[in-house]
Amino acid sequence: MQIIQSIPPLREILKHWRGQGDTLAFVPTMGNLHAGHLHLMAQARSQADKVAVSIFVNPTQFSAGEDFGAYPRTPEEDAEKLRESGADLLFMPQAGEIYPSGAATFVEVPGLSERLCGTSRPGHFRGVATVVCKLFNLMQPDVALFGEKDFQQLTVIRRLVDDLNLPVRVVGVPTVREASGLAMSSRNGYLSAEEKQRAALLYRSLLAAKSALAAGERNFPAIEAAQTEFLLAAGFKPDYFAIRRPDLTEPSASDQDFAILAAAWLGRARLIDNVQLRA
Repeated sequence: MQIIQSIPPLREILKHWRGQGDTLAFVPTMGNLHAGHLHLMAQARSQADKVAVSIFVNPTQFSAGEDFGAYPRTPEEDAEKLRESGADLLFMPQAGEIYPSGAATFVEVPGLSERLCGTSRPGHFRGVATVVCKLFNLMQPDVALFGEKDFQQLTVIRRLVDDLNLPVRVVGVPTVREASGLAMSSRNGYLSAEEKQRAALLYRSLLAAKSALAAGERNFPAIEAAQTEFLLAAGFKPDYFAIRRPDLTEPSASDQDFAILAAAWLGRARLIDNVQLRA
């Protein structure tokens, strides 16, 4: 596995691969890799001849007061995991490589970016859209893989690709969970042992809402309120609990397909998760 930190050698390697006719699968990450990331890697290997991974803690997707400085960074351990998983290239740039001095251009996906997580994290999805667009321009992958745990992020990226006619196939990979049902996340490291056990109740609340919808219940505000109360009683500080169509628009009683999404604080950790119901 080649480890690259600057753009010129990255472009040389990618040019060589393209000259050989190799296809490229790309997995962008912020590092502190866990089994969910490695599952993305396994899927990526089945999608293309070469697999490239980026590790970049993107400053523009963190608002003031968020955990950019404290976000867990484990580059040596991450590199070893990627070697073992069969990655061909690891791109680990510094912030100045991605955002040159004086950079003033951003990418925005209006509408999708302001709801749900975007309400409490203003500017977050502008940062996500910008860095993903930059990484796609640098990597020029045939396919890019993202976890479905970040369902709103995945939806924003798919709209970005469609709207800008980017020649990238975006693949969503199902969420990898611990035995308790807790979605794997780098921020789970903020949880105490007791909090980590309790955190699995977030997934349980989503499953309860899914069961209600599957049984034909269509009083969406009542379902959302009941599960919000459940989370409050369990010691969470809910940010939102929302039933939406798969495109994240408001649902109607005639709908059969839903995305059920939640975000809640537990201790120091802001946890997000979702489940989907398809007819």
